[in-house]
Amino acid sequence: MHLSNSIGFLGLSPLVHCSLNTCRIAPPIFYQQCPAPWADHRLSPHWHTNTQSYRLSHTSAQQSNIAYRVGAAFSAKGRRFNTKQDLYTFNFDRRSSEKRPFTGRPASGQDAFFVSNVGSSGSTAFGVADGVGGWSDSGIDSADFSHALCRYLTKNARDNAEEQKLGAQTLLQQGYVDVVADKTIPGGGSTACIAVGHADGHLEVANLGDSGFIQFRLNAVHNSSNPQTHAFNTPYQLSIIPPRILARSRIFGGTPLHDFPQDASVTHHQVRHGDVLVFATDGVWDNLNPSELLQIVSRHMTGFQGWKAGQQGTEVGEELGALTQEGGIPKEKENTLQTSIAVAITGEAKAASLDTKRDGPFAKEIHKFYPHEDYRGGKVDDITTVVALVVDPRKGNK
Repeated sequence: MHLSNSIGFLGLSPLVHCSLNTCRIAPPIFYQQCPAPWADHRLSPHWHTNTQSYRLSHTSAQQSNIAYRVGAAFSAKGRRFNTKQDLYTFNFDRRSSEKRPFTGRPASGQDAFFVSNVGSSGSTAFGVADGVGGWSDSGIDSADFSHALCRYLTKNARDNAEEQKLGAQTLLQQGYVDVVADKTIPGGGSTACIAVGHADGHLEVANLGDSGFIQFRLNAVHNSSNPQTHAFNTPYQLSIIPPRILARSRIFGGTPLHDFPQDASVTHHQVRHGDVLVFATDGVWDNLNPSELLQIVSRHMTGFQGWKAGQQGTEVGEELGALTQEGGIPKEKENTLQTSIAVAITGEAKAASLDTKRDGPFAKEIHKFYPHEDYRGGKVDDITTVVALVVDPRKGNK
């Protein structure tokens, strides 16, 4: 029995229950075991973050050389993946006078992404957001929420003028406040996994929901995030609950899911020259496992000599910096190493999502929680991948 048929068979109402057909496809906004302490759908979500702030010193500023070379690729559900158009490259060099944050709205469905310099600090902010599809049953397109969130994240990062380092959780809070205040967004919800990478190598990641990130170092997985869920396939999500949805919940029971930036999992990492950071929506994680991602990253990093074999094992190649610049690899469009990796991951995830015979991570999770459910193959979804290559311009070719 396929999931699309199991809801009616089990007699579940998608308004108040998390079904097997995923709370991101069937309406995800009610989960009876997770009461929200806020009654008003637009209560001001201001709060005081306990995230540690880091003040830049003169010494650390002198030693700050890390750059984050970022590329992205995306493919909306139901659309053919165009490897020549569905991509984006951002090379932010803090010494350059040309600073172009991504401000458009790509054809990525309910997925969204952003990348921007952080003021004039030399830091870079980037990440992904995934609009929750179940809102469509209530006449709300969560793509408006996720894309608006990324637009505000870009603006707030670019306009930041604080002396202290901007934290990822603080940035997420600022973006969410702006979305809530935007009266053109009537409702909806989104997961988010964002980061602020600083020139001293300090990376702060804020992950809320089932998007996520993974860090590769010298042909190995170094760090990764864990998904945040209230129940199987019921992710944490930032949301705006319209009054009519609240009224419906009072009639039928259940409590709207309403998570906040302070609920995000915040982690701190020290990155170094040659690290590969992958941020992606669940369209990637539901179809590819970490070992498959490592194979894709390793194939590109070693193939273009970003990583190479040395006397002590795998080491960073001298030409890594050049490979991350426009035209660094001999391809027409995805001509930087980071964008080439993003395109490869998105393409592999797209192919896996359409494969009806190979069980991906999502199918295996269903078999774990619902062993009698006959679900096979990948999970068709919007797919977005953001790849940041960490480069120290002092090492090798810039």
